[in-house]
Parts: sequence; C-alpha cells; structure tokens
Amino acid sequence: MSDTDDSEASTSVPEATPEQLAKSEEFKAKANKFFQEGHLKEAVEQYSLAIELNGRNHILYANRAFCHVKIENYGSAIVDATEAITLDPTYIKGYYRRGTAYLALTKLKQAKADFREACKIEPNNKDARLKLAECEKAIKKERFEAAIGSDAVGGAAASSGVDPDTIEVESSYTGPAMEEGQVTVEFVDELTEWMKAERKLHKKYAFQILYKVRDVLKAEKTVVDVPVPAGEHITVCGDVHGQFYDLLNIFDLNGKPSTSNPYLFNGDFVDRGSFSMETILLLFAYKCLYPEHFHLNRGNHESVNMNKMYGFEGEVASKYSKDMMTLFTDIFQWLPLAHVVGSKVLVLHGGLFSSDETDLDVLRKINRHMEPPDEGPMTEMLWSDPGQAPGRHPSKRGVGVAFGQDVTEKFLAANGLELLVRSHECKDEGYELEHGGKAITVFSAPNYCDQMGNKGAFIRFETDCKPVFTTFSHVPHPNVRPMQFAGFGGGFNFSNFL
Repeated sequence: MSDTDDSEASTSVPEATPEQLAKSEEFKAKANKFFQEGHLKEAVEQYSLAIELNGRNHILYANRAFCHVKIENYGSAIVDATEAITLDPTYIKGYYRRGTAYLALTKLKQAKADFREACKIEPNNKDARLKLAECEKAIKKERFEAAIGSDAVGGAAASSGVDPDTIEVESSYTGPAMEEGQVTVEFVDELTEWMKAERKLHKKYAFQILYKVRDVLKAEKTVVDVPVPAGEHITVCGDVHGQFYDLLNIFDLNGKPSTSNPYLFNGDFVDRGSFSMETILLLFAYKCLYPEHFHLNRGNHESVNMNKMYGFEGEVASKYSKDMMTLFTDIFQWLPLAHVVGSKVLVLHGGLFSSDETDLDVLRKINRHMEPPDEGPMTEMLWSDPGQAPGRHPSKRGVGVAFGQDVTEKFLAANGLELLVRSHECKDEGYELEHGGKAITVFSAPNYCDQMGNKGAFIRFETDCKPVFTTFSHVPHPNVRPMQFAGFGGGFNFSNFL
C-alpha cells in the first residue's frame, strides 16, 4: 500500500471468509515478528495485507497505528487508531495509540480526551491513569507558561536576560575559554575534546556563543544562496538529533569544517538524542567561526513545541538554565529555512508545497522569525514529505503535505533547479532517491534513537552539483539513553507513552 491509502478502512467491509481469516492471521504473525525485530516499515506492510483480508479486525488497526507512532507517521496513526475505536469502542489500546499520536503532535486536549476515555473503560488501569495524569500536568504547565509569557512564541524578540560579561569564571574551571569573546579554531578544537569527555562548557562561554551566533544568523536571508566555484565542494548533512558522537564521526570521516571544507546541516540538530546541548554548541561555534562556509537550515525540531516534547528544553534546563532556553528559541527563529546550492539544488528540511503558486520568490519573502504556523509554506518547508502517488495528499504525519513526483518536477522546472534535497525521515541506508532521482532524502543520525539500526549518510556536491553519497554506521556513546530529558521540559518522559 502507498502512504496515502494504507490507513483507509471501512466498517462496512464484508465479513472475511475462513480462508481470508487464516491468511490474515499469517500476515499478522509476520507483522508482529517484524515489529519485535524493529523493522517497522515492513511490519506496516504486513499489517496492511492482513487488513485487506480482514478489515473488521480492530487489533490490526491498533497494531498498525503503533507502528506509525514509532516511525513518526502520527497522522496515519490517528486514522488507524480511530478506525480501531470505531470497530470496537471498548478497545482501550485504540485510545492509547490515538492519544499518544495526538500528544506527539502536541495536541494536548485531544490526547487528554483519549486517555480519559481509556480510564472510563478500565477505571482501575494504573497505566491509563498515569497517562491521563501526566497529560493533565503538561496542560497545566503549558497554561502557566502562556500566562507569564515565557514561550516567546510568535516572533517576539526574546532575551535570556543574562549578560555573559557579568558572569564570573571560577578559578577551578580548566576548560575552553573564549578570549575577548572570540571563537577561534583553537577554542573549537578544545571545546570538541572537552565535551567529548562529557565535560560542560562554562555557562559564560556558552552564552557568548549563543549571542554571537544570533547576530550571525540575523544577518542572513530566509533563503541563502551558496555558490560552489570550480574546484570547490560542499557537504550536506541531514538530521543529527543530538547524537553528538555520531556528529564527531562525520567530521572524522569527512574532515573538520573549514573555509576549504564547507558544510550545510539540514535541520533537526536537537531533540531525541540526549547530547543535544553538546551538538548545538559545536554547530553554533562552527557557524561563528566560519559564517560563510558553515551553513544551518531550520528543521521542524527547532521549535518550541518540539523542544518541550522531545527533550531539548529539559536538557537545557538540566545542564544550564531555563533562561538559556528562551535565548535558544529566539535563535532558532532566526535560522534560514532553505539554501540554494550552486544555483541548482534546493536544500530544505521537509519538502514542497500545497500550492503551485509557492515558488522561490515566495520563500525568500517569508518572515521566518516566528514559530511555525499551523499551515502554509513555512510549515510545509519544515514538515512535508515526498509521496508515491502523483499530486498532493494529506500528510501521514498530520502536518504538511505529501507531494508526488509530478509536483517535484514542476517545482524544479519552474524555479530553474535540478534537484531537491531534504531530510526529515529516517532511511535504512541513510539516504534515498525518489521521484526519478529528483528528490533526495539524507539522514545523518545512524541507529536513530539507539533502536532503528539505520545507517547515516552525507552528500558531497562539487561544481556540477552531482550528488556523491557516503554512508556510515553509528559509534559508541556514553551510557545515557535517548529521550532522557523528554516531555515538556522534563515534566514527564514521552517515551513512556510508546
């Protein structure tokens, strides 16, 4: 089944024959095995085959919904869980799955309603009551923060209220130091080794990096043009998601950033991985050091709601302070939304658009200094995905759109481009070519969340802008589990809902 139809079902389908029931159970058993082995996409395919033969089985829909939650297809998870509930309104796992998908999309009221319904079905179910209580706690926290205006949502100028010049450095601190507030090669090298050894950069220098990178990013355009002159190149990386030690491995494999070895990182620097602070400080330090040769795109996880849910806000508060998170929010809003490499390759985090009227000129005029709205070009740049079917379809994520090969080809031709490079999706080999090779996904977080078993990849472009791929495996990291700080600033751990 395609992305656009694998969650469609009807309660009016005819009853399955005994032969169909038996075959459906075979597919279900295969799907269960794939799920247990962590092969989630294959599990979805097998559950879909089982559903084709027995469309009245609510358990199949709930199981497929769980797979969709695991691979972050939250829109599809909501559709499947809703079908499971329609088929059996007393099936508690249907409410669990849908509530969890709503929670992942930070739709707290809908999530609360589903967990409350689960408690009505089984009043003595401790797990259901815990989920409801944690959801209510998150809603109260969100309301409190909205009341005091601490979210810095909507593009308002945010400041941590901290002046780094007033922060004293203790005599016991022996780590990296910025002389006269400047980022140098020596400082970045020392910072790399210091954080690799699980030591924390002093808050004075952390704040100095953040203020400096904010000034650099504010001076950039929403869509940045990056030339690739003859004899030069650029390396494009996808999501790294706080996997600091895998980031260091990229630099080991491909060379450290420099004026002769430029990089473009395509968003989702933070969240999920529990070394997001180390990751973002190193990326920002390199941006300060090489502002014209080290490039950063915004991803959907460089946003308030995602940072609350998936760990970065909690990690910042744990390692530094809540004041620092306010500054991060402001900086994330200044990140460019796209880069055009060599006048031929559009690099953005998510994908294309719900309207043919959206072109490069429209993108260049976007006021990016804000949180992503519910819909529109900015949100689609961060959230959309390529689809198998032609045209445009509802996104399996519940945000953005799924766009077909015809949409990709038309957009590229209309804007004088040859290739779309995006990230946003975990791929088994670290990259994937779609839409006749015109759309490439690159993902640079191997063994994503310590469980997916995927490779990472990066792409090298020279003057001709023909992609050359390098894949790599994950490297060991200290014993800190992913999502360690997840859940509304550490208020609860979202991974407990999976």
